Amino acid sequence: MKTLTLLRHAKSGWDDKVARDFDRPLNRRGYRAARAVGDAMRANGLSFDRVVASPAKRVVETLGEVEQAFGPLDPQYDESLYLPSTETLLDLIRATDEGVERLLLVGHNPGLESLALALSGGSDNALRDQIELKYPTATLAEISLDVERWADVEKGKGVITRFIRPRDLDPELGPDGT
Repeated sequence: MKTLTLLRHAKSGWDDKVARDFDRPLNRRGYRAARAVGDAMRANGLSFDRVVASPAKRVVETLGEVEQAFGPLDPQYDESLYLPSTETLLDLIRATDEGVERLLLVGHNPGLESLALALSGGSDNALRDQIELKYPTATLAEISLDVERWADVEKGKGVITRFIRPRDLDPELGPDGT
């Protein structure tokens, strides 16, 4: 059994004048949401053998805030996680060392949402239904994969076992901010 955790970057600022999307920073709510999710990760006793993340500024800042609450994650930054397709993400997962039992990917939508839905395509549970509705910023999804080797990960082999949204931790972090 392998465990894959997906963390979408926190809310970024569109007001900042940056030349590239890659360089967009978090906004104030994004910083608060990332810290809240880091607190929830610690409270739930999550742990990871490997962390791979997009090098985009909003992901780096998200991880910085998560680490303030959770503790060190020691991410490896990989440009292939910047706005990837589901197939790119699957290739990265399948190439993961077999000694890794718990993998955390930190990146962007629509890739993370598509991956979570593809991997859990054979399951029918309330957490998957929530992801189908929306995978908000700073949200974490945990997927249990019924495989012994990462190389054997296939669509439909996973079950969503955890879905943590910032709004569930603090209503002010919800879509309407109230």
